[in-house]
Amino acid sequence: MALIVQKYGGTSVADPDRINAVADNVAITKRRGDDVIVVVSAMGKATDNLILLADQVSKKQSGREMDMLLTTGERQTAALLTMALHERGIEAISYTGSQVGIITDTAHRKAKILEVKGDRVRESISQGKVAVIAGFQGVSTAKEITTMGRGASDLTASALAGAMNADACEIYTDVTGVFSADPRIVPRARKLAKVHFDEMLEMAGAGSKVLAMRSVEFARNHDVPLHVRSAFTWEQGTWVSNEEPSMEDPIISGVVTDMTEAKVTVLGVPDTPGVSAALFEPLADANVNVDMIVQNTSTDGTTDISFTMPMADMAESESIVQRVAESIGATSVTHNDDIAKVSLVGAGMKSSPGIAARMFRVLADNDVNIEMISTSTIRVSVIIPAGQMELAARSLHTAFGLDSGSDYSAPLPERK
Repeated sequence: MALIVQKYGGTSVADPDRINAVADNVAITKRRGDDVIVVVSAMGKATDNLILLADQVSKKQSGREMDMLLTTGERQTAALLTMALHERGIEAISYTGSQVGIITDTAHRKAKILEVKGDRVRESISQGKVAVIAGFQGVSTAKEITTMGRGASDLTASALAGAMNADACEIYTDVTGVFSADPRIVPRARKLAKVHFDEMLEMAGAGSKVLAMRSVEFARNHDVPLHVRSAFTWEQGTWVSNEEPSMEDPIISGVVTDMTEAKVTVLGVPDTPGVSAALFEPLADANVNVDMIVQNTSTDGTTDISFTMPMADMAESESIVQRVAESIGATSVTHNDDIAKVSLVGAGMKSSPGIAARMFRVLADNDVNIEMISTSTIRVSVIIPAGQMELAARSLHTAFGLDSGSDYSAPLPERK
């Protein structure tokens, strides 16, 4: 008998028919002798609709009240799925994040998990019940309801899997696994049978939306294998684990694309000690996630600093950056959201020099202009004009031998 955590995303539980299909799958898993913990997201576009409602009644919402509002979507799904399981003769009980004992810090809408108690879940499992958990939420050390950011139901699932010593964590979504590229952008992308945690972390950090980055971190730290698979076909998907790649595995695992970032440039920054700290500390205090940073060579005592951040944070960040720029004596601030990030990710980079040079040559041959560059041990990322993203991704995918023999034919989810 194994303990399996199953997480179902919003498209997997989008309507009553989908909830019934999920209930059937949970029932099959339970009847084969496994214990099951289920984590659910809000139905379809429920979270987006709740945000729209908030916008219609208030121009500026407090984080506390937004968390109180947004957590209702997952609670709705958890209760409905539990009812569907009862209809199939499966004993089940639903819980909110706070009832489970998911303890977070006090940062509303971007809370971080500090502890998972899980006593009520353990008790339910010992009684032979399926525990259905509302994802994405917890309770802070100040006893307030919190949410952990979009996509955080994955985080709830991997955190519970770690706390409960689960044998596996299955992430059910609207794609059949992790692909070598987004099939909507690169039609000849192929499904990967396995991915190392380190590669998945880099893919998530580079903009892949298949798994949330923090969920992968939790799974890696607790050595809980993740199985990414489709809730529509139920076929075997992609295993994400600590299994080391073999010599036969390709050097590059995937081409990751991201159009959710904006570039900010602070011009005429005095080239003196402390100016970078003065610029980035206020952004960190505001929980703004700065990604790529480039500082130009000093000329006549000043320099330019460019960096990227999520477009969703731009409204909040713009006033911060402008204020800091004025205080340090910078000339001006510009921003550009018509950009895309394209990344190569692969564990084989560690032992294969020249990957970056080859990437740059492919882009140059296709007249793709590089604006910024960032690297890690197993990743190379570039910022390019948004209009050239598809050309860049397809060219790189082909150049590094990742193309499958035919176009991907399964139904594709809508772009978000």
